Amino acid sequence: MAVTRNNLLAHSLMWLCLGSAALIILSRHSVSSLEVSQPPRATPVSPRFHRIVPKESGPSREKPIVQPLPAQLPILSHVVVDLSDRRVYLYRAEKLQSSYPVAVGQAGWETPPGNFKITQMKRDPVWTHPITGVIVSPGPENPLGSRWIGFLTEGKHAIGFHGTNQDRSVGKAVSHGCLRMRNRDIMALYDRVAVGTPVTVKP
Repeated sequence: MAVTRNNLLAHSLMWLCLGSAALIILSRHSVSSLEVSQPPRATPVSPRFHRIVPKESGPSREKPIVQPLPAQLPILSHVVVDLSDRRVYLYRAEKLQSSYPVAVGQAGWETPPGNFKITQMKRDPVWTHPITGVIVSPGPENPLGSRWIGFLTEGKHAIGFHGTNQDRSVGKAVSHGCLRMRNRDIMALYDRVAVGTPVTVKP
């Protein structure tokens, strides 16, 4: 009986060892299977390879800066010369503002009628004699006086409003086509017109 019990105990220990070994082998196999079946983990991208999305290079989306309109638009002037009564009239918004006497062109040098625009404006102008070509500097002896307002150029000959050093000639037909005015009158007209102001000369 003692031998039989010893044999049974020995067999039991043997099977226990075999079972433990089998469990260990199975557990390792399961772990290996799990490791193989798991998908690979994503490798973090190095910051050096981050994609940089460039900014749009199109026009700026900022709102345009709009300058406010002036409260009142400037009112244009209009100069009218009546050769028959030898006067110049200044209108603003179709309303007469002022009128001045002028000297007009003499026979053979008549002031041309028509529609023009002021093209030149000069203070203390230099005068060139239309026939002799003599040049006269600004000053009391200058026939153009203190101001020049030109509205027509024909070759070397220019026509316009100007002052004078001979006030008594104003109101007469004595010029070479220009419109002479007293210095105080031409200065007043000069301050009320600009380049581009329409000029109408009536016969």
